[in-house]
Amino acid sequence: MATDLGPRAGSPTMDAASLYREEIYTDRAVGTLRVLTPVTTTGAPDPSRPVVYTGEAQLMTTVGPLPISFEVPATTLAEAVARYAEAAKEGVAQAMRELTEMRRQASSSIVIPQGGALPPGGPLGGGKIQLP
Repeated sequence: MATDLGPRAGSPTMDAASLYREEIYTDRAVGTLRVLTPVTTTGAPDPSRPVVYTGEAQLMTTVGPLPISFEVPATTLAEAVARYAEAAKEGVAQAMRELTEMRRQASSSIVIPQGGALPPGGPLGGGKIQLP
């Protein structure tokens, strides 16, 4: 399986026009809110770009905790706290859809032998199973 690292793979430079200051808030019980405040290269707030609120939670699975990250639509920290539960539910639902799709893709990666008549000598004469 190849991983596309994108156009920045050969040159890991930071984009000075896309800098954010990160702050983390937690209630130490349910979850975490990450607040990304846009800043200039001097570290001053950049009012021309919106503040981004993301939530983090864990989904317990049979193989252990699965970290879930999701965007919280908000314009203030108080609004992000109030909308955390709703956004977390949607984030978990999205993660479940992605897991279902990954399972579907994995199960469909089995290649069935090509159709046609049985080979001479019956079915034990060697199959034509092709692996991807």
